[in-house]
Amino acid sequence: MERLQKVIAASGYTSRRKAEELIKQGKVKVNGKVVTELGTKVFDRDEIVIDNKIITKETKEYYLINKPRGVITSTDDDKNRKIVTDLIPTEARIYPVGRLDYDTTGALILTNDGDFANILTHPKNKVDKVYLAKLEGIIKGEQINKLKEGIILDHTKVIPSRVKLKKVNNETNTCIVEITIHEGKNHQVKRMFEAVGFRVEKLKRERIGIFTTEGLQSGEFRKLTPKEVAIVYSLKK
Repeated sequence: MERLQKVIAASGYTSRRKAEELIKQGKVKVNGKVVTELGTKVFDRDEIVIDNKIITKETKEYYLINKPRGVITSTDDDKNRKIVTDLIPTEARIYPVGRLDYDTTGALILTNDGDFANILTHPKNKVDKVYLAKLEGIIKGEQINKLKEGIILDHTKVIPSRVKLKKVNNETNTCIVEITIHEGKNHQVKRMFEAVGFRVEKLKRERIGIFTTEGLQSGEFRKLTPKEVAIVYSLKK
């Protein structure tokens, strides 16, 4: 069951706030009866009518995409740059779960299910977000330890659950570091490495929880399976 105003808003008929106003004004019927109480919950099978128009409930959709470089993680852009929702042909009002920077690649979930999105993004659920970062310079143990101790970002200490040096290239003076976080602050991984003296040349998100980009070329996507959706819902605390 879901709250009536949420179902109305999810259908695209109007905003949640406006839906609440319509309910209080007695303009919403559920199964032929006027409903005026906010917070009323409805089943999928219930018929909702506003001003003699039947509200069509939006089917939930879930996608995993291997986001390419040069694509905005948004549903619109005032600079007319390519946005990630352009890459998935659907009429559903899907949106990205969290953000990847314009030049960051890798695993990204898109959906129109707000509860599902919240489970993946809320730090309390401890969903792993695993990144591979190519750094200018060679990181040392003391800098890795500083990262593990926590970095202050936006007045909050963020502590990665894992940091591991994966590869060193002395010829180019670069290295590859794997870092796992649970938060999703703006430019978080880049800012964490900057805090210990390193600029990120390239960044790729390898995994979100159980989801990896394995089998997906850059720009390719797939629908999540019902089992995968259920696994995410099982993570809710």
